[in-house]
Amino acid sequence: MNKELFEKLHAEGIVSDLSYEKIIEKAKLNLLSVHWEIKTVLYLGILLLSAGLGILVYKNIDTIGHQAILLFLAFICAGCFYYCFKNKLPFSTAKVIAPNSFFDYLLLLGCCTFITFIGYVQYQYNVFGNRYGLAIFFPMVVLFFTAYYFDHIGILCMAITNLGAWLGIAVTPMDLLTSNDFNNNNLIYTGLSLGVLLLLIAWVIKKRDIKKHFKFTYANFGTHLVLISCLTAIFYFSSIYLVWFIFLLSLVYFLYRKSMQEKSFYFTLVITLYAYIGISYVVLNLLAHLSIDGMGAIYLGFLYFIASGIALVLFLISTNKKLKQHDSV
Repeated sequence: MNKELFEKLHAEGIVSDLSYEKIIEKAKLNLLSVHWEIKTVLYLGILLLSAGLGILVYKNIDTIGHQAILLFLAFICAGCFYYCFKNKLPFSTAKVIAPNSFFDYLLLLGCCTFITFIGYVQYQYNVFGNRYGLAIFFPMVVLFFTAYYFDHIGILCMAITNLGAWLGIAVTPMDLLTSNDFNNNNLIYTGLSLGVLLLLIAWVIKKRDIKKHFKFTYANFGTHLVLISCLTAIFYFSSIYLVWFIFLLSLVYFLYRKSMQEKSFYFTLVITLYAYIGISYVVLNLLAHLSIDGMGAIYLGFLYFIASGIALVLFLISTNKKLKQHDSV
């Protein structure tokens, strides 16, 4: 409440003495919003309930029985989806507000239980055989449909994560998967391709105005994926790391310009930190190959981190001020 405004209106005689006293009494209440605290507790409750169900199943699998566990999971999942289908608002390509406070949380519980159900069926009965990709692809399709049909960003994050997992298994040979060795350059190219795809989807949905509020989620995943993939390629392909470093700088320049156009300090910060990691790796690698004694190279490394750290902080402060001057989001 803007007390100064009411004081000015009262001084000018626009607000009466009685009304002014009521406004002052109202201002003294100092109401505190607990909106986000309640939402956080509810989300934690869903996560803890899902984890508790998994632990309950694991601890009592021999005494409860597989069919009883599957029936219990199916009952929770079906109940959540039934409630959501019954109470949902009509579908729209624009943002759709949840009909009540518990709608989103029941939908999230239903999706978590559904994934647990599919995983349990695959583990116990091996219904998909050795086609592990199919065991991830099916829940992924359901999650994408649910995210768009019910307009739920949290489930969209789960769907994108499943998409990444499905692509990772699809490109990884079975012998590497079974031996838990993911040191495979195919995963680098897959991550880079998926990141570019997600950034392209973010651009398309904004351009076509289709669930435009999903743009941040796609752009966030895409930005992290392409930059992490580039950094991984710099570390992995040691013989041609400078080529990947130049590619990283090109991506950083493109994404930095986009973030400045959209006036988003978050993406500017993320892009800058990834660029700093890549630059630091190249600098340290060059110092290691220079004809300098061991302690000299270490001292130069310390000086680099001190100077570059100060420059990084000053750059971020300057960028933040620049964005605020232009009404940044």
